[in-house]
Amino acid sequence: MAGELNGRRVAILAADGVERVELEQPRQALDDAGARTDVVSITSGEILARNNDLEDAGSFGVDRLVGAASVDDYDALLLPGGTVNPDKLRMEPAAVQFVRDFVQSGKPVASICHGPWNFVEADVARGRRLTSFPSIRTDLRNAGAEVVDEQVVTDGNITTSRSPDDLPAFCERIVQEFARAPQTAGAGGGS
Repeated sequence: MAGELNGRRVAILAADGVERVELEQPRQALDDAGARTDVVSITSGEILARNNDLEDAGSFGVDRLVGAASVDDYDALLLPGGTVNPDKLRMEPAAVQFVRDFVQSGKPVASICHGPWNFVEADVARGRRLTSFPSIRTDLRNAGAEVVDEQVVTDGNITTSRSPDDLPAFCERIVQEFARAPQTAGAGGGS
């Protein structure tokens, strides 16, 4: 997989309460494939991670505030889960707009577990075939998505998975999908 992503810039939108493994493993797969990843958040400094939503799991440094980030700065977007993380993001207008803009741009977006909640708030789930953690499937259906119970699903530019159990398949698929996307000329940024 090394070099497959050839320096593509990937935004990882997350907040306090992110499920550690759902940020860490996909980020490692993307980095190993040659991507440059930034943690983008609604607060600066660090975000607190969790294991199984309940246990403290350290933190991740924030590279950029979502209000200062643009879809034009990145080639792809990753939305990890955890119950608290997407709930915090959906309350922040800049984060909701960032997700909406990414999906509407046609650039690849990937989300796992509770992360697809972001699609509900951004009003981009309608007509999409998605999967997620079981507890948010009704929300996705109510937002107009066709919800399926599959390990990993790609519909257009959106890839979704159900839970940390699906991380191997999810990581493999997002590297493939992100590699297919055109690279943004001069994608830059930083903090």
